[in-house]
Amino acid sequence: MIRFFCLWVLLTSPVTFAELTELESRISEIARQKKDSAIALLEEVVNINSGTMNHAGVKAVGDVFRRELDRLGFTTHWHDMSTVNRSGHLFAENQGSGVCQLLIGHLDTVFEQNSAFQQFTRLADKATGPGVNDMKGGDVVIIKALETLADAGVLDYSRYIVAFTGDEEKSGSPKSVSRGHLLEAAEQCDLALGFEYAKGLDSAAVARRGSSGWSVEVSGKRAHSSLIFRDGVGSGAIFEAARILTGFHEQVRGEQYLSFNPGMIAGGTKVDHKAVLNSAQAFGKSNVIAQTVVIQGGLRTISRKQERRARQAMKTIVENGSLPGTSAVIRFSDGYPAMSPSQGNMALFNVLDAVSLDLGYGAMIPGDPGQRGAADVSFVADYVDAIDGIGAEGNGAHTLNESIDLATLPLLIERAALLMYRLSQHRGIR
Repeated sequence: MIRFFCLWVLLTSPVTFAELTELESRISEIARQKKDSAIALLEEVVNINSGTMNHAGVKAVGDVFRRELDRLGFTTHWHDMSTVNRSGHLFAENQGSGVCQLLIGHLDTVFEQNSAFQQFTRLADKATGPGVNDMKGGDVVIIKALETLADAGVLDYSRYIVAFTGDEEKSGSPKSVSRGHLLEAAEQCDLALGFEYAKGLDSAAVARRGSSGWSVEVSGKRAHSSLIFRDGVGSGAIFEAARILTGFHEQVRGEQYLSFNPGMIAGGTKVDHKAVLNSAQAFGKSNVIAQTVVIQGGLRTISRKQERRARQAMKTIVENGSLPGTSAVIRFSDGYPAMSPSQGNMALFNVLDAVSLDLGYGAMIPGDPGQRGAADVSFVADYVDAIDGIGAEGNGAHTLNESIDLATLPLLIERAALLMYRLSQHRGIR
């Protein structure tokens, strides 16, 4: 069974190395020479706008990485996702054997064509630009780590499947289509490495919270405001919405890693709600009791169990104790699943920690799941052991100040390449 891979490593022979072997030293040296070519590749892809809904731009970035993977001898495939109104995904596979490693990145950014943030700008060892950190920098780490292993003659010691999705920032629905190829790849592999941006050089993610949605529709009886609270009229939709949100705040809040946020609310005599656009227009008057309220929010959880528990608690509050003359319905929508902590994930982290120590970069710590959002690695977490957050190091992801520390780029390539090589040495233990 797939999960036996890392559990075996954890329980019987944790990977610790007192020093680098001669081959590992060669891998390390080759990786450190990749800085200039890595920066050039990063600049090339950052200067191509690939906001999720710029389908042509996402494809263009995929073509650049496809060129690099073809050069390394990978078999590449572009999976068109027009059926879910997205550009597509780039997948690639080498001819290696043994341990199968799934390497996950994404081609899109949050900066669409109308954004003012469009260009790669370098100042010494810092660069800014759309996606330098999240996550074109991580994609470059993947490419250059594979290139390092190829230059060292050890690329085919492992089977690699590279998955560059084109809609991580705003994934297409249904997820069974938009993430179908990713799940198929996970079923073939022994482990997954996610190259989302690093929270710090000494940290990697062994767990990430899942993200899903919820909405509440509240109905009340429209009448003159002078009649509010009277029998047959009741309290109106806005007071009922307030009761529900107060109940969420007082009764559901407080559990570790659980958060829920009402991000949009509209109420009045009439509400025109466009859920797909995350928008609503409301009309109401102070002398008319509100007839309708719509609330739209998000829910983040560390496990499916926690998600089910939170949803049930919210549902109970909505359905029980309604104010007179009102009713409400809550609906939940699935999004990104949680990547729950596991022994296998920690085993992979321990290998990474040993690599960091042996390279002289110090010990690492598991990142706080509460500090990270959802990511593509979460979709495969039920199939393989995984870690994430080993990509580029920088600041300001999703902002106009997004930056990358270029001085750390060769370090991260070196660490990733050595990690991938060491994982390749655990053969025949699936």
